[in-house]
Amino acid sequence: MSKLIATFFYVGHMRPAPGTWGSLAALPVGYVLIKLGGWPLLLIGAALAYFAGLWATKVETAGKDNHDPSEIVIDEVVGQWIALLPVAYGAQMMGVPVVALWPGWIAAFVLFRAFDITKPWLVGWADRRDDAVGVMLDDVIAGIFAAIGVIILAALFHQVLM
Repeated sequence: MSKLIATFFYVGHMRPAPGTWGSLAALPVGYVLIKLGGWPLLLIGAALAYFAGLWATKVETAGKDNHDPSEIVIDEVVGQWIALLPVAYGAQMMGVPVVALWPGWIAAFVLFRAFDITKPWLVGWADRRDDAVGVMLDDVIAGIFAAIGVIILAALFHQVLM
C-alpha cells in the first residue's frame, strides 16, 4: 500500500522526469475532485494525500540512504493540488465551469514545476531536511508559492484585459 501511495499508483516509475509525470497525473484527479466537491474537496484531498504521503514516504525510505527517491511523487500531487486551489475557488466564485479557467490550470502547472525544480528560499530549506517531512513539505511550499503566482497572474490578467 505504501508503494502505491508514494508512487501515486506507480506513476512515479515513469521516465524521464517522474516528478513532472506525477504533477500531470494530479491534474485529472484534481479535476474530478473539483467536479465532485469544488475547492473544499480539493483542499481535503490535498490534506489527506499529504498525511498518506508522509506515512508512505516514511515506510518507503526507512533504512535507506536516499530519503527522496525520484519515484516518490505523492508530494508532487499534493503540491499541484495546492497550486490549483485558486483556480477551483475562482471558478466556483464566478459560477463557471473550472475548465473555463484553463489558463489558470496551465499557470498552476508551470509555476508549481518551476518552484519544485528550482527550489527557491523556503522550498529549498524544506528539501534540505532530508527526511519524509522535507520530502512532503518542499512541495507544499512550492504549491503555495505557485498558488500565489496564479492569483497574481489572474489579477494582472483581469486588470489589464477586463
